[in-house]
Amino acid sequence: MKIQSIATAILSLAASTSTSAFTSTSFRKASASASASASASASVSESNTKLFISSWGAKGPPGRYKEEDPNPAQKIQSYLKAPEPIPARSNLDGTILVSGWVNNKDRTDQTIFNFLNEEESAFQFTKIIAFVNDAKFAKKRLISRSARYSGLLDKLDFTQAETEDALPTAAQLEGVTSWVANAGSSLDTVIAVSKLAAASPDLKNVAVLLTDGQTITDSSAAKDAVDQLANDPSTTFTVVTVGAITETPEGQLAYSISDFGNGDEATLLPSNATYSRDESLRVVAECLGLESACNKAMVFTEVQSADVNNTAYKLVKGLREGGYTRPQELHHMIEKGPVAYTKAIEDYKTRVPSVTPQDEWLAQKQKELDENAADRKARIAKDYEDAKINEIESIAREWAKREYFRKATSGDMPYSEEEYIKSVWERALFEGDLKYRMLHGQETDERKELAEFKKKQEKKKAMMLERAKAALNQALGEDDALVPANKGDDDDDDE
Repeated sequence: MKIQSIATAILSLAASTSTSAFTSTSFRKASASASASASASASVSESNTKLFISSWGAKGPPGRYKEEDPNPAQKIQSYLKAPEPIPARSNLDGTILVSGWVNNKDRTDQTIFNFLNEEESAFQFTKIIAFVNDAKFAKKRLISRSARYSGLLDKLDFTQAETEDALPTAAQLEGVTSWVANAGSSLDTVIAVSKLAAASPDLKNVAVLLTDGQTITDSSAAKDAVDQLANDPSTTFTVVTVGAITETPEGQLAYSISDFGNGDEATLLPSNATYSRDESLRVVAECLGLESACNKAMVFTEVQSADVNNTAYKLVKGLREGGYTRPQELHHMIEKGPVAYTKAIEDYKTRVPSVTPQDEWLAQKQKELDENAADRKARIAKDYEDAKINEIESIAREWAKREYFRKATSGDMPYSEEEYIKSVWERALFEGDLKYRMLHGQETDERKELAEFKKKQEKKKAMMLERAKAALNQALGEDDALVPANKGDDDDDDE
């Protein structure tokens, strides 16, 4: 009986240890947000405003306020405050119509529907209508396993255009409260959308995505299209203009925002402008939910990772490192953006006497001369690696804290915070490494890497169970020719 009790305990320990690695979900939805996010979200019933809680507390990440008056140009987190609730539109419910997608045989175009159906968002739509050229074809593309598991199928409906690539009629817009339209690069489509919106009394919100914006070269025509939307006081509008579509993963690059349709040719996109497909869908979906994006027409321009001195690059990177979710990040870039950050830097220079760049250069050169070249190289490499490890672990811990908060608020959490973090630490480090590479402009493939990670964890789980069985056989004095107790010991290094 004693041997059997020991055997049962061994099997139970192996199963629980391997299973704990999966007791979490990917934090990709927070950021596309994701994100190094230090917040969780909840809906405020009276205003539909999203609430974000930082697990760092009101003072933000450790060390942010150690210096009495740090320079925001050198430490951007001294400029950024802890993530706070942001105002969402109050009429994001009822029926939304999505037009201009699911007409291409090379793509499913499900991403935009997933964004509009996210649980952790301000959207409360009860029906999502796909307005398409061919309803039968669209159903085959959108009725998928992921759509079923996410609850999208419970809301999804289809309406077929009267003619190919036509916009919905006024009758087809009856009962529709929000509309997301893919206008391609056609300003005529934007004008047609504005006329239909004005003739649809139920419609409250219109979001238009203009792609291939680099082909729009007439600033006065762009202004006329935007003015047409603004002439309807009963409907709020948002126009998002981006460059030529690429397949760059969402959230990999920073961006800058400028006005569109103000008659200024300087705001038009350059001829070589590009933009990520998934990122453009994320932006137009989030802007539909933001109060700060109401009645705005904007141009989103990618900022390459090599342009590290670009103010917008520094700001977006700082927001993501500071735990801002994608809605919070976009809200900050729309409401404040590089202009407010630049002003904060100038105010600091006025307030605090600064060392001249020449003084800093001379001091650095003197320090370099005092150091041995080989030691300096080793020190720099070690400092870089230590900083990388610390940043990954910090991101991992915040991810685990956010997962704990989410599960604890649902009432399904038998562990303390530290116990839970310890149980999912391996998964948390994976998420931290993924987010670190995304923040530093390195290539990531979240779905593929997550699938490989889970595959390795399943293999490890199976190996642990086999070892437990072998240990059990040994404890009972039996031989298991198929699974020796030490099988797989040499394989761990490969995993």
